[in-house]
Amino acid sequence: MKTLPFFLCSLSISFTAHAEPPRNTAGSLPAPLSLNAVTDAALAANPAIKEARARWEARKQQVPQAAAWDDLKFSATTRVGRFVEISRNGFADQMLSVEQMIPISGKNRSRERIAAAEALSALEELRRKELDVVARARIAWFRLVRDYALLELNRANEASLAQTVDIGRARLEVGNQGQAEVLMAQTETNRLEEARGDLMRSISEDETQIKVLMHRDPFGSLGKPEAISLPTHEHFSEEQLRASLLSNRPEVRQAEADLTAAKAKLELARREWIPDPSVSVQAQRYNGAAQAVSEVDAGISFNVPWLNGRKYRAEEREAQSGVEAARQRLESARLEALGLLRDQLLKIETFHHHIELFQTRLLPNARQTVQTIRANYESGKAGLSDLLLSERSLREMEAMLQQHIAEYRMSVVELETLAGANVGYVSSRKETMKGGSK
Repeated sequence: MKTLPFFLCSLSISFTAHAEPPRNTAGSLPAPLSLNAVTDAALAANPAIKEARARWEARKQQVPQAAAWDDLKFSATTRVGRFVEISRNGFADQMLSVEQMIPISGKNRSRERIAAAEALSALEELRRKELDVVARARIAWFRLVRDYALLELNRANEASLAQTVDIGRARLEVGNQGQAEVLMAQTETNRLEEARGDLMRSISEDETQIKVLMHRDPFGSLGKPEAISLPTHEHFSEEQLRASLLSNRPEVRQAEADLTAAKAKLELARREWIPDPSVSVQAQRYNGAAQAVSEVDAGISFNVPWLNGRKYRAEEREAQSGVEAARQRLESARLEALGLLRDQLLKIETFHHHIELFQTRLLPNARQTVQTIRANYESGKAGLSDLLLSERSLREMEAMLQQHIAEYRMSVVELETLAGANVGYVSSRKETMKGGSK
């Protein structure tokens, strides 16, 4: 894996206050919004995560239910009326019986293992929901950072373009500039104003998504994102990511739980051949007897599965097919995850290459071109249209750099979501992605 130096530390974005953000009810500016604050709030308050956690808690309660013995059976009868003449001790008048099924076959333990595996599957669904919500919140936050950076570029470019328009008007007054070129410059200013309107809408959409994920009022204030720089890591460890993916990715662990459940179902199908006896004790009393209990009987009963072998053999074959299907599903989940990891690492490396290219070659050349054409324009060797086109090209490259930076950061978020754990590339807080599922 090619080393990916985190070269963006020098690009921490500071936002100047050209337009003040909304103030809170006390009149003060909202506190800067940090990535960890968004992550923690989404994990703690997101309703989708709470829903998945409640389902997991419900599944856990099925485990002791599956392991329990059948309920004790209690029955009592008494003579209400007799319409024939027999001796007082000819029939019992009161009977009390207790019956209990004894699971000597261990079917209840097999059912317990099935329920435990299904509860683990529900836990992995919870972890996937946590990972997805955190990823969406972090990506929305990085988009918000990008949009504020683009907004500042827009204002800086507008100020620079205003100077160009003033120069053009001054040259027009002395007859050294055509009216059409001045109008062209004014059109470029209008284009920047239009782009600023789109950026404000994009900022609003990013803030709305963050508020919803944090379970806050969408119409409330949020605050600007704090200035950030990527943490310093030398490279992405492919070996570490592969190990984390195969041991932590919810889809892989869920497939492992499904395989465990399938094996337990096969074990249960094999134990269906073993009958579980029901032991009963019955006490009887005769009216003519002086004792409280005249007779005590004990009995045993059980089903006979061997006479219905076709049914139980089919059940066992069904369970065997389920085990094979679960095994293939696990293998597919592992291979698919490794394929996604490979593509994601290539995606990150691609954005890294784009950023490095823009920083070291494209933007310096574009800035040098603008300076050269501006000098030629001021000396009368170039027209205003040439200057405007070079400035527009520079603005597009600057905006594209910010887009690549955002895509790079969002790709790293997706990488950790794919791996199924925080491996240290997005936040230094190792516990962030654990949530409340442990």
